[in-house]
Amino acid sequence: MLNVLIVGASGYSGAELVNYINRHKFAKIKKIFISKDSINIGKSFSDVHPEYTNVINLSFESIENFVAIKENIDVVFLATDHNVSHTLVPFFMEYNCIVIDLSGAYRINNINIYSEYYGFIHHYEKILKKSVYGLAEWNYNKIRKAKLISVPGCYATCIQLALKPLVETDLLSKSYIPIINAISGVSGGGRQPNINNSFCEVSLAPYNIFTHRHTPEITEHLGIPVIFIPHLGSFSRGIIATITCKLKTNLKLTKIYDIYNTFYKDKSLIRIYKNTFPSIKGILKLPFFDIGFAIKNEYLVIVAAEDNLLKGAAAQAVQCFNIRCGFSEIESII
Repeated sequence: MLNVLIVGASGYSGAELVNYINRHKFAKIKKIFISKDSINIGKSFSDVHPEYTNVINLSFESIENFVAIKENIDVVFLATDHNVSHTLVPFFMEYNCIVIDLSGAYRINNINIYSEYYGFIHHYEKILKKSVYGLAEWNYNKIRKAKLISVPGCYATCIQLALKPLVETDLLSKSYIPIINAISGVSGGGRQPNINNSFCEVSLAPYNIFTHRHTPEITEHLGIPVIFIPHLGSFSRGIIATITCKLKTNLKLTKIYDIYNTFYKDKSLIRIYKNTFPSIKGILKLPFFDIGFAIKNEYLVIVAAEDNLLKGAAAQAVQCFNIRCGFSEIESII
């Protein structure tokens, strides 16, 4: 039984993470932490997330109270803002904890990206070089040995899982950059209320074209340039992406299925659609990544969907935890 800390448990992804680890056969949550300024300090988890009443009765503690470190903690999950994770990762690694970070603070190797896209100067380049990117279906062997696992962003997970088989088989034409139109629910902006995630204000609209912080993450780890156009939709959770790309040669749809089935044949959280396309409804509150295709001549359209709080965050974090600690990859997830 591994002892686990979860920091940032009051947020949407953090709550899903608490739920997964609470029902894990081989893990025990020792404490859950939140910001020292949070109004939820001292409240029970179910006070903030009433769907877990009589299921999870842990109480929130201030992030300043790290007495739990003395209690032989094995793994720490950080469901925190990148500025917070930037500081906490070195702290917990000093105590020889395995750290699984859901923020963007240690995802990208190019240290200059952080000042340009994240608005802070990265001070821990040596630790950054040790970080393992937690794209679970593709980095299994590295995750098994990692001390620091950086869970990919929700958009980045969706887009890379959709395109990586084509990149690995070198089927994409270099004359046409993949164009990605992706729509996310408002929960991607976090639980803290503001005008941008109010349902009375949100309308389907693009944002941060060419400047979204997941763009350099995608291009670095995918290894090709993309045009990424994110949208915010007036629904609570989920991501659906429509990706248009050009192949080097004309291929039949059956060949595309064969390629994806070969890469994902043993991956329980990947579902490949035939004769239909994924939808938000199909992945809502589920840990799966769904993918479908349409092809005409050398042009391929990929439709991909995931729950941004689960496969795009908490489910993938637990998947990495399971891989790292030698458990079934889907323990407590499905």
